[in-house]
Amino acid sequence: MSQRHPVAILGAGMAGAAAARRLAEAGHAVRIFDKGRDVGGRMATRHSGAMQFDHGAQFMRAHGAAFAARLNDWERRGIVTPWAGAGRWVGVPDMNAPARDLLLGLTVARSTTITRIRRNGASWHLTDGAGADHGPFAAIAITFPAPQAVALLAQSGLALPDIERATYAPCWSLMLAVEQAPAKVLLKPQDGAIGLIALDSSKPGRPEGFRLTVHATPDWSRTHLEEPREAIVSALTQSAVACVGTPLRWSYAEAHRWRYAQVEGALGKPCQYDSGLHLGAAGDWCLGPRVEAAHDSGLALAEAILADLGTPS
Repeated sequence: MSQRHPVAILGAGMAGAAAARRLAEAGHAVRIFDKGRDVGGRMATRHSGAMQFDHGAQFMRAHGAAFAARLNDWERRGIVTPWAGAGRWVGVPDMNAPARDLLLGLTVARSTTITRIRRNGASWHLTDGAGADHGPFAAIAITFPAPQAVALLAQSGLALPDIERATYAPCWSLMLAVEQAPAKVLLKPQDGAIGLIALDSSKPGRPEGFRLTVHATPDWSRTHLEEPREAIVSALTQSAVACVGTPLRWSYAEAHRWRYAQVEGALGKPCQYDSGLHLGAAGDWCLGPRVEAAHDSGLALAEAILADLGTPS
């Protein structure tokens, strides 16, 4: 018989949400902490008045059985649906709907940045940006992008092996409300400035109007990473017009900078976990640049914690 242990999940993206749901279903008490105003991490949606843009991850696909089963369940319950013309799945009514579903009924502290973790005897405590203490916890699961996980561990005088080897590409994301839709719902030129153009408004369950999400290529984003948003909007809009091949008249244009957008170098292992410390980390940086990889990594970390702490009964 095992005791019901409290577990802290740092990060409410797909990896954190998958880990939290598995641990909660196994009977452990979980608390999730995220610096964002909403859950989902890079499965993000920006709202401006009646408009919305999926300005992070654009879609999902399943290569393995675990995520395929998850997608099937989500489709049955109306959380995801196929994106016609793209051959991919999207959340409904926005891309962070799957993360919200996984976290339903769980305790999530939003807009809470954890700045330090510390061991106190057999338990863990967290300190947030406002100086508040959270704990005690029996185990901690860190599901930030790898560079942010490394920074938090270093600030706390801790380390987990190999995390620093995971590398990311940045991405500038442009959101455009336009008068006329391009012919294709998804373009991936991967040439020059533009890596992807998605007709965001063509996804099921979205508000009326024509809206584009434009993702810059990694090289272009690196070169222009610190430039003002106004300059980014101007440059990417011009490049998008050239890629689409028809004039684009827009009524709204905004840019968002993702410093850790897409995994370039993954560790090639499901997660990192120290059973002696009850401390682990997971994310797409473990397995590859896919929503599915983040999901599977979060599940793997949850299973490692369950093997360590046991299942309450």
